[in-house]
Amino acid sequence: MKLLDKLLGRDVDEFAKELADMVAKRYPPALEKSPERRVSPNRITKVLEDALERAEEYQKSRRLGAYRKARLANSFRWQLKDLGYSTNFVELATEGLVVYVTRGSGKQATKRGA
Repeated sequence: MKLLDKLLGRDVDEFAKELADMVAKRYPPALEKSPERRVSPNRITKVLEDALERAEEYQKSRRLGAYRKARLANSFRWQLKDLGYSTNFVELATEGLVVYVTRGSGKQATKRGA
């Protein structure tokens, strides 16, 4: 059953949920919508960087292909939307995730090709 889950990408979906929960724990959606409690951009950046670095480690340890990277990004996007984040925040976080999981991939490809 684990092989089937892996082939269908369920492990990637579970990790995307963990990432979204990690962000929500340190920067709840209610804070984003609260006009009286403004969160500093530095804190938001730190929260996202921590989550995205974890995603980068996950990608390196699992060697995700293009399909699974895209699935991770889409699952992460929908998890954040379901948690109640604004569209701007969701797009920013998802774009960051794509950058973090794809950087370095070109270096690995050129090493393999050489």
